[in-house]
Amino acid sequence: MTKLGRELASKGINVISLSVGEPDFNTPDNVKDAAKKALDENYTRYSPVPGYPELRQAIVNKLKNENGLVYEPSQIVVSTGAKQSLSNVILTLINPGDEVIIPTPYWVSYSEMVVLAEGKSVFIDTDIDSDFKITPEQLEAAITPRTKLFMFSSPCNPTGSVYSKDELAALVKVFEKYPNIFILSDEIYEHINFVDKHESIAQFESVRERVIIVNGFSKAFAMTGWRLGYIAANKEIAAANDKLQGQTTSGTCSIAQRAGITAYHDGLESVNEMKEAFLRRRQLVYDLLNDIPGVKTNLPEGAFYFFPEISSFFGKKDANGNVIKDSSDLALYLLNEGHVATVGGDSFGNNNYIRLSYAASDEALKEALRRIKEALGKLSS
Repeated sequence: MTKLGRELASKGINVISLSVGEPDFNTPDNVKDAAKKALDENYTRYSPVPGYPELRQAIVNKLKNENGLVYEPSQIVVSTGAKQSLSNVILTLINPGDEVIIPTPYWVSYSEMVVLAEGKSVFIDTDIDSDFKITPEQLEAAITPRTKLFMFSSPCNPTGSVYSKDELAALVKVFEKYPNIFILSDEIYEHINFVDKHESIAQFESVRERVIIVNGFSKAFAMTGWRLGYIAANKEIAAANDKLQGQTTSGTCSIAQRAGITAYHDGLESVNEMKEAFLRRRQLVYDLLNDIPGVKTNLPEGAFYFFPEISSFFGKKDANGNVIKDSSDLALYLLNEGHVATVGGDSFGNNNYIRLSYAASDEALKEALRRIKEALGKLSS
């Protein structure tokens, strides 16, 4: 959708993109200054495969101070973005035929990473009425003797759902019965949440050794292009990820790593400023979505996405008689008719929805939602 939107924009059409999953803010100046300093100090050679010791220690400090989690630098592996971190974990854990439980909706690459490892994805469906969160009963029903891994994100992309401590504790009770299942917790949106505080499933001692945290700098510090992510895991898994990465990409960009040290060292002032803007935009988009007949939405607790239910428009026709059959058709219609880029929910495992990112200016969001409402109003039965 982003590609199609750019193609329309290249023809002079004013397209508003709500399809891209990245903050619309610039990287903080102190982080950029650290990168410039790293260049001046000639940090331009190969970096250690698992990351500079100073960065791994900064991550250890962050996990302790912000999350109350105790790790050692040997349990941290820095990678070229959280996406590589996820892929490394799956490739080191999953053998052909192993099953990976994934709640839907899920970030589009989860299932494809499982395919690369020759595993099998087992999906647990959720919907808007449960705020897109699974129950312990659903989790237990999905477990088989071949289950090797459970992977999820909180805050979630694409729904913005956030698991509370009590909700995580209920899932942990299930995992305690199955000591051979690992838990991959994608926490990349940790700092963009609107609840009391981020809760990690790694806080529960009974499953701690089986939890692999994936996090990074892209969302919190608007560093998407810097490609800087990491895992925190038990020493055996960390060592396996180190070994795999040593035979693929080797160490992450030296300049990005030095910038990451400063990002974690200097605190969350810029992060909190960005979060305040997202909080305001969330309410703006929520109110505008609720004003569109046929659209059903909840109020996400984190990230910067809405995942509204739009199946009431399936079966309707545009002005040319084309029938809207699914979420992809609707997203394409909104792009061509309203010049707003969104993403169909089928990409995330739930076809009755579309994803909208509110990582855009207030003015752009108001205009985008106006266009969406107008375009949907033109569809006929």
